Amino acid sequence: MAGKGVITPPRDRADLVERLKETQRRYGHVPEEAIAELAESLAIPVHEVYGVASFYSFLSLKPLGRNVIRVCKSLPCYLKSAEVIMKAVEKELGIVPGETTADGRFSFELINCIGLCDHAPAMLINHDAHVDLTPQKIKQILKSYE
Repeated sequence: MAGKGVITPPRDRADLVERLKETQRRYGHVPEEAIAELAESLAIPVHEVYGVASFYSFLSLKPLGRNVIRVCKSLPCYLKSAEVIMKAVEKELGIVPGETTADGRFSFELINCIGLCDHAPAMLINHDAHVDLTPQKIKQILKSYE
């Protein structure tokens, strides 16, 4: 179908997100060195690889804890008191969004919509969804990941 107005990206660029995800699985994040290596191997500028790696919220440019908490901050969750949930996580772990606990067990991030608006407020811990959250539920949820 090429030539009919459909622009097909070069195969290497089309694989970039998958290669970044693979890198994160291997290292737990996307290290700077990996960005440079990917750029070189795909023959694309480093800033483009960095731009893709920093755009996607499930990719991280810094090491993360064993359990990554992602609290939804989209409008439906916000209207259902997501801020109270964020404060409960902060209180339980002693960290703010963007930080990792000293023991490396938890990283805490804020994220836009995770697709659970009908059960707001919601969060993900790793790939596990937790919905209809209350501050009281946070303590027991976090304990289950220790």
